[in-house]
Amino acid sequence: MDIFDVLSANLRFYRKRTGLSQEGLANVCNLHRTYIGGIEQRRINVSVKNLQKIADSLNIEAYELLRPNSDRR
Repeated sequence: MDIFDVLSANLRFYRKRTGLSQEGLANVCNLHRTYIGGIEQRRINVSVKNLQKIADSLNIEAYELLRPNSDRR
C-alpha cells in the first residue's frame, strides 16, 4: 500500500467515524468538497498545511492520516 492509499483509507475512516460527509468535513476545514473527495479518491496531492487543517477538524494528530495500519482508535 502506498502513501496515497494509506491517506485515502485513513481520511475516509476518520471522516466517517466523526459522522461527517465529505461536504461536512470540507465546511469544517474551510476547504472545497471536491478537494476532500479528490484526496479520498487519490486524485489530489494534499499540502501539509491542508493535511493539518483536516486532522485538526477530525480531532486527530496529522501523522495518523499518514500512518500505515493505523490503530484507528
